[in-house]
Amino acid sequence: MAELKPAAALERLRTGNARFVGGTSRSAAFGARVAALANGQTPFAVVLGCSDSRVPVETVFDQEPGSLFVVRVAGNFVNADGLGSIEYAVEVLKSTLVVVLGHEGCGAVGAALKYVRDGAEQPGHIQALVNAIVPAVQATRGGVGDWHASAVAANVELTLKAMLARSSIISGAVERGDVAVVGGIYSIRTGNVAFS
Repeated sequence: MAELKPAAALERLRTGNARFVGGTSRSAAFGARVAALANGQTPFAVVLGCSDSRVPVETVFDQEPGSLFVVRVAGNFVNADGLGSIEYAVEVLKSTLVVVLGHEGCGAVGAALKYVRDGAEQPGHIQALVNAIVPAVQATRGGVGDWHASAVAANVELTLKAMLARSSIISGAVERGDVAVVGGIYSIRTGNVAFS
């Protein structure tokens, strides 16, 4: 796959999402591509998404295996492991687009909201996920509109900012114009991705 410019990569995701929403997906079965991908990968985009099973990233964007480098964690926030994975895609695989993909009704954001509002802690390591999302929830507390939806959007924006602030690989690629970094919110009701 030839390297795409960032704007073309974003357009490819937009049109793929439109096919998915319209019920006209055209991705071929993976079986036929197994051997072709055995020798390497050239994903044009990186997507940091939530682990939610209702948000299957390749399907949502109607992209075949090998096209997207997907990093998933509940709440789609960036930690050191996720940041390293994204840097690998940008630096080594030469992906030209990084998308932070949040979604409506995110349970991790909902848990962070309950923690901020009620002090409801989660068991085990789940609380660490909640703690990572708390800044987005606090930033939107008392705002206009639905608090949960606002926190989902703020979490995407704060994650984008954190990625650029913490990674000279990603920020340098953006400054050179080699990579674009965008946010998006997936609608679990319609399947549409609204990019920011």
